[in-house]
Amino acid sequence: MRTKKTLLTMAAATLGIAGIAAPAANAAPESAWDQVAACESGGDWHINTGNGYHGGLQFSQQTWAGSGGTQYAPTADQATKEQQIEIAENVLATQGAGAWPNCGGPVAG
Repeated sequence: MRTKKTLLTMAAATLGIAGIAAPAANAAPESAWDQVAACESGGDWHINTGNGYHGGLQFSQQTWAGSGGTQYAPTADQATKEQQIEIAENVLATQGAGAWPNCGGPVAG
C-alpha cells in the first residue's frame, strides 16, 4: 500500500515531467512583490525608461532571459504582472533577495 507521501511525490514528479510548474513552496506573497515594485519602479509593471532595466521589478535583459522570462515576452515590461512575479520567484530562488539590493527586503526569507 502506498503512503500519501509516496503518492504526492509521484504526482509532483508527473507534473514536472508534463512541464506543469508547481507553485514554489516558499513563494513570496504578491503583496511583497508589490512592495518591491513600488520601490523599484514606482509600482509601474510596464515601465521601460531606457536604462536597461524593465518592468515593475526592473529586470535586466540578461536576468529576464536567463530566468525564463522570454517564454512570455521579449522584455519584462511587455509581460503581465503575474508573469513578472513568476520569473521573479525563479530569480529569488537562485539569487536571493539580493537581486534587488535596495528593495528586496519584503521578499527576503
